[in-house]
Parts: sequence; structure tokens; C-alpha cells
Amino acid sequence: MPAEIIDGKQIAREIREELKREVERLKAQGVTPGLGVVLVGDDPASQSYVSSKEKACEQLGMYSDDNRLPPETTQEELLELVDKMNIDPNIHGILVQLPLPGHIDEKIVINAISPDKDVDGFHPVTIGRMVIGDTCFLSCTPHGIWQLLIRSGVEMSGAHVVVVGRSNIVGKPIANMLYQKKEHANATVTICHTRTKDIAYHTRQADIVIAAAGRPDTITADMIKQGATIIDVGINRIDDPTRKRGYRLVGDVDFEGCSRKAGLITPVPGGVGPMTITMLLYNTIESAKATLQS
Repeated sequence: MPAEIIDGKQIAREIREELKREVERLKAQGVTPGLGVVLVGDDPASQSYVSSKEKACEQLGMYSDDNRLPPETTQEELLELVDKMNIDPNIHGILVQLPLPGHIDEKIVINAISPDKDVDGFHPVTIGRMVIGDTCFLSCTPHGIWQLLIRSGVEMSGAHVVVVGRSNIVGKPIANMLYQKKEHANATVTICHTRTKDIAYHTRQADIVIAAAGRPDTITADMIKQGATIIDVGINRIDDPTRKRGYRLVGDVDFEGCSRKAGLITPVPGGVGPMTITMLLYNTIESAKATLQS
């Protein structure tokens, strides 16, 4: 029996409908959630991604402060803009699109963002709060993964989760989130990476496999157990002359093979991807809500 598809597009739409109602409620109390967006340079992928975020803000009735800066923008100029947004009461979340040009130190820029507006969830203070279980803005892609699992009815308490990949953006945060002592967590988590001697040994024991390695076919059908839940975070381009663009997008999982064995599986595209922007909007709205309580 083929696996049930976890439809990230549909779940993202459901969450955005919930968020739209939250925005309307906040506006009725005099607060319009605002997202400050900064894009340095003209990278096409980053431009497309930022445009999608701005469009999503508009659809929800949020305020978006769009800042498109030339590639020669200095680090000092960027930090000055971040400082300005830190104190702007109309901006509740700050997004500096990565990667930045090589002459700008990303770490310095991320650290300059106020943790109270760090809706990407990258600031060291935010990460520290997450690790010890304090309230914070969860990193958007891991948070999106978590919501996919929750809303698909996947039991995480007591489950064995294997995360393949240890990046600061996905692997480490989702591992921390799932082993926390709280609702929709309490899992036993194993992290595999490039130095793991036998990844398949671990993934075959997993109730949930989260593939975030950045390499096609990292997870194949012989590496999972029957009925496992598979979350594919990868987005990889592979040559395909039959496609108009000359390539197609695939994940880190052999979808065709694994979908015949898994219980639940996310597709690529249309799985984790739509959730990332949605959770960025969620964090911004949560930040706006906090201003009513201060």
C-alpha cells in the first residue's frame, strides 16, 4: 500500500487562514503585524524567495517594509538599517535574507537583530532559549516540520526520530525541538551526519526519518522500516532535458522507492517548503501579539 502524502501546501493554507484571522483581531486592537525585509544583492533565488514572503504578508493583511539594497552595500550600512528596524515600533519581525555578499559577516548581522524581532530564529539568544525550552521564535523550517508532524497526527512521544543532517538551520534545531519535555515532543532523537559510519543502521530503526542532508537519494527504501514517517527537507536540482528549464527538483529521499514502504511521506516540492514562509509569518504575528502584553 503506497504511503499517505503529507500535503505541505494544504497544511500551509490552513495555517495561513488561522493567521489571517489573528491579523484581523490584532488590527482591531490597533496593531498591524509588520515584517522588515532586507535583501542585499541581486541573487535570483533570493529575490524570488523574498518576493514570495512579501506577497504572503500582503495576503494576510500584514505590513511589509521592503528594503532591496545593492550588492556593494557595506556591512556598516546594513547594520545601521538593522538598528533602525530594531527600534521601529511598526516592525515586529526582521528578516535579513541569507546568504549575504562575501564582504559582509553574516554572524555579525544576525547578532545585531534584536532577539525580540528575530523571527528567523537564528540569533544565539533565540537558539539558547530553544535549547533550554523557554518561549522563543522557533526556526522557521524546523517549526514547519514540527507542524507537519502534529497536523498529520504523527505521534512523537516515545518515537525514535533519526535526523540526517546537522546544520544550524534544520538538523540541530529540529532535534532539540523533538526531544524537549513537552507536548508533541518527548521523542528519542538520533542525529546522523557525514561522519556517521552506517546511517542505514540508524534509519532502519526510526519511526520518523527527517532527511536534511542536501544530497539526492540520501535515503532509499532499503534504509527505512515499513510504515515509517519520512520528512524530506532537501531541495536539489538535477539535470532533466525533458523539462523546459532543463532540470527538476528532488529531495534527499528516493520518493518513488520510499513511498511504497513508508506510512507517511512529504513530496518535493510541496512538502516542507511551503511551511517555511508560513512559520515566518506565524513568528511575526506572535511578536506583534507580545506588544499588546508589554
